[in-house]
Amino acid sequence: MIDLHSHILPGLDDGAADLSVSLEMAREWVSDGVTTVACTPHILPGLYSNTGPGIRLAVQKLQRILDCEDIALRLVPGADAHIVQDFVAGLRSGRILSLADTRYVLVEPPHHVAPPRMEEFFFNVMTAGYVPILTHPERLTWIRSGYQTIRRLVQAGSWMQITAGSLTGAFGRNAQYWGERLLDEGLVHILATDAHNMRARPPILSEGRDRAARRVGAA
Repeated sequence: MIDLHSHILPGLDDGAADLSVSLEMAREWVSDGVTTVACTPHILPGLYSNTGPGIRLAVQKLQRILDCEDIALRLVPGADAHIVQDFVAGLRSGRILSLADTRYVLVEPPHHVAPPRMEEFFFNVMTAGYVPILTHPERLTWIRSGYQTIRRLVQAGSWMQITAGSLTGAFGRNAQYWGERLLDEGLVHILATDAHNMRARPPILSEGRDRAARRVGAA
């Protein structure tokens, strides 16, 4: 399996606090059947001042350590990029990273307030040649009022990524309901752990995958 959203890099954001946690998380992924993990620390000016070059360097360092520890996990760079005005310029300059240097890029909107002109923002990202992936829409507090916007984004070519733990109830009934509804309506493209640590946000993908398979079929 491939996990396309994780916060395994130690000390870069609210994910793994130190190297020991990163190594625990890596071993758990391998145990869960995951072979490749996208390292996607937050990029949010003023709070998480990560940049593409810094993330790349951290991924390379952690990969060398995993190799020395004989942990069979491949890391690729990425970012959980929050909506900012110069988003496309950041992608073009390399300050914001896409997933593994592809045209697919994670986009995280504000959790409690729907951003203004959201459809225009996603349209601008797509016209620049990228495929924006809205992260964990099922966990947004405004999903009920913004659900039709999410549907239109998918119809226009954007992707949706839901969190595996949402389907297992780890984020509460509301996130589980919306995660299942998105699945049932064919609006989900990616299932990821969004793992931050070994306790509250563990790197377990298989349980969510199995729940998704029971609802929409293994294929």
